[in-house]
Amino acid sequence: MNLERAVDVYLRHITIERGLSDHTSAAYRRDLAGYVTWLQERGVGTPEEITAPLVQEFATERARADPPPAATSLARLQSSVRGFHRFLTVEGITAEDPTGKLTAPKAPQRLPKALTIDQVLALLNAAGPEPGESVEADPLRLRDRALLELLYATGARVSEVVNLDVDDLAHGDVVRVRGKGSKERIVPVGSYARAAVDAYLARVRPALAVRGRATPRLFLGARGSALSRQSAWLIIQRAADDAGLSAHVSPHTLRHSFATHLLQGGADVRVVQELLGHSSVATTQIYTHVTADALRDVYVTSHPRAR
Repeated sequence: MNLERAVDVYLRHITIERGLSDHTSAAYRRDLAGYVTWLQERGVGTPEEITAPLVQEFATERARADPPPAATSLARLQSSVRGFHRFLTVEGITAEDPTGKLTAPKAPQRLPKALTIDQVLALLNAAGPEPGESVEADPLRLRDRALLELLYATGARVSEVVNLDVDDLAHGDVVRVRGKGSKERIVPVGSYARAAVDAYLARVRPALAVRGRATPRLFLGARGSALSRQSAWLIIQRAADDAGLSAHVSPHTLRHSFATHLLQGGADVRVVQELLGHSSVATTQIYTHVTADALRDVYVTSHPRAR
């Protein structure tokens, strides 16, 4: 079996049997395509020819690239290569796993950027009118307001929100969200977001739906098709510009703000973990550093003997 065939078999395995998302599978494909090209340039044509020193040389060369890659990108690349070889060994395609002693770089822990509550309100107001206001000039702005309200109210990833169906909101004040690996979770929806979504469903979506093929997706584009991740990103960027927010604002900014504001309000970190759909509480605990910094600032400025 040549390298290209082996990669195709592995990618089919992680997509179909493990249920990884298209986005994750595409990242694995890019990583392994670069790995295969690197191996072929050194005369390697089959998985059996790959040795531990070769894998280590590849990892070292990538780590020392100019400009140097982010530690997270390098860790993902090594994860792709390690998973590929582990699969080949388990399936009996190769006798040994050459990545057994390969160590991944430790990614730096970056604090997520979160907006203040006032900044979130400014962003929502810039996205579109409130549910009861007129939308004759641009009905799509009511959709945009509903999109941002739902992102902030649920802390869901933008891919999860654009993949919502109308029926996913047919459960009162909760929404059914499909996360990574097709795992489902139930997330509460506040009254503001629910009102914005209901207004969009009643006043805008029917007119959009007749422009395209029938789709159960909640959020539709101007032509009636399902709203894409890229379009959602542009909607958020426009709202950020209109709100005069100088900081970089992305769909993930609202997710970070959701988690940070919950913890600042006293929510338990494990509750936030469930709401975000994190498989490990360690992933969620990075947000506790944000709130700890806020507490420290208040302490330093308020306590008479803090300095």
